[in-house]
Amino acid sequence: MFSFLKNNTPKNNPIPETSTASGIGSRLRAGLAKTRDRLRDLTPLFSSSKIDGAFYEEIEALLLSADCGIKATATIIQTLRNTANEKKLNSPAELKPILHSTLVKLLSPLESPLDTRNAHPFVILLAGVNGAGKTTTIGKLTHLFQSQGLSVLLAAGDTFRAAAKEQLKIWAERNQVDIISQSGNDPSAVMYDAVTAAQARQIDIVLADTAGRLPTQTHLMDEIRKIKRVIDKAQTNAPHEILLVLDASTGQNAINQVKAFHQALNLTGLVLTKLDGSARGGVLLAIAQECPVPIKYIGVGENVTDLKKFDAQEFIAALLD
Repeated sequence: MFSFLKNNTPKNNPIPETSTASGIGSRLRAGLAKTRDRLRDLTPLFSSSKIDGAFYEEIEALLLSADCGIKATATIIQTLRNTANEKKLNSPAELKPILHSTLVKLLSPLESPLDTRNAHPFVILLAGVNGAGKTTTIGKLTHLFQSQGLSVLLAAGDTFRAAAKEQLKIWAERNQVDIISQSGNDPSAVMYDAVTAAQARQIDIVLADTAGRLPTQTHLMDEIRKIKRVIDKAQTNAPHEILLVLDASTGQNAINQVKAFHQALNLTGLVLTKLDGSARGGVLLAIAQECPVPIKYIGVGENVTDLKKFDAQEFIAALLD
């Protein structure tokens, strides 16, 4: 049985969490502290006396230790070598800005702001493994869209965990939006009902939660493919965005997740969460090299406003400086 849970939270009950832009920037820097610590030896390395084989080997080792991945690291090292040869550089210090610009250039193609103006309602499907932060991300996205003057409806598609609907309901109440849920076990039916309800109510955005699943769980990956097909039946060409929520602390395992979910769903974007803890941010360079899915947002904290658009220049600055 379906239920349309209308939020009756008083309109004078504001969302308590607030963050400033400068605060978000400082939390991004703090979140990347673990990765930056692994790269700390770059500073004395670029102060060394000469560019030679040992110099490149040490940079390579540092990048690999920061989860940059073999392929991305090879690309970066080759770029440094080519630049040094072409410009006839002699001092390692001359290569330091080249490293910075190379990393920015590698990540810049992943900058891709989310544009919700092309459909109404605009349907966003969120996927990911258990614990990646999907529900929290939905709460943050809800607040973000509301700040843009858009109406939002939530779809409780995680019908496996008993607590999942309640967690999503808390975010619905906090953001003062409604939620579609079902007492049974068919997440596809929940999605169909949510999209048709949004159409009837002239809702701008539908945020569809799904159960956490590992890429190796074939039956669950088949299920999320079905969810995607059912949403398309409810509204042609929907979902309009399919976002994979990634835990920034998972390191190289994140690459496998991106590849598997992209193969199953044809992802349109990533949301990198938990950049407020022991993040292993170098993996973004590996993703950019091996499976360049756009990064829509990064999460730098638990507050509802701690979600920001991905900026390659800012990210690398926080990683290296």
